[in-house]
Amino acid sequence: MIDLTLALEELLTTTPRCGNTHVIAIDGPAGAGKTTLSNELSLFLSLHHKVEIIHLDEMYAGWDLALTETLTQSLSKVLEAICVGNLATHPIYNWTLAQFDSERQIFPCDVLIIEGVGSAQKLVREFTTATIWLDIDPQTGLSRVLDRDGKEIEDQMNRWQIRETEHFRANSTRENADFILSTI
Repeated sequence: MIDLTLALEELLTTTPRCGNTHVIAIDGPAGAGKTTLSNELSLFLSLHHKVEIIHLDEMYAGWDLALTETLTQSLSKVLEAICVGNLATHPIYNWTLAQFDSERQIFPCDVLIIEGVGSAQKLVREFTTATIWLDIDPQTGLSRVLDRDGKEIEDQMNRWQIRETEHFRANSTRENADFILSTI
């Protein structure tokens, strides 16, 4: 982690690719630790920078429509607004009601961390200062998610792992990462 934070601090001295905001995308399979890493990086970077985090599980349109053009369009809208220094909004999905039912505001900031499956897709990489890929064995990732969220989502998670693998392949996500970390 120390090497990563030092490397990121150095990258934050470069010219941002999203207006005045450095975008860091943290991607990888479910259960790899993306949320944990984003929170730790936010704490560290907040010492010297104004940081916002987008957790993509707020933006997914449920299980079956999560990694679709809807997500890409929502991310594009947010990044375009941030790029010109405007307040951005994105819809928040209510997993209990199975619908979008509110919005979240993202204020102009020095660093925007986007974390979740799909955060380092092709479109987002056009704006990023850095992309981080977290590797994990699929079975270990599945076990972590089920321990965290409950065994009742096992069928959905099995389908999710297929969809995320297809998404990563289509976007060459791991191959285009600036940093690859193992969380095993």
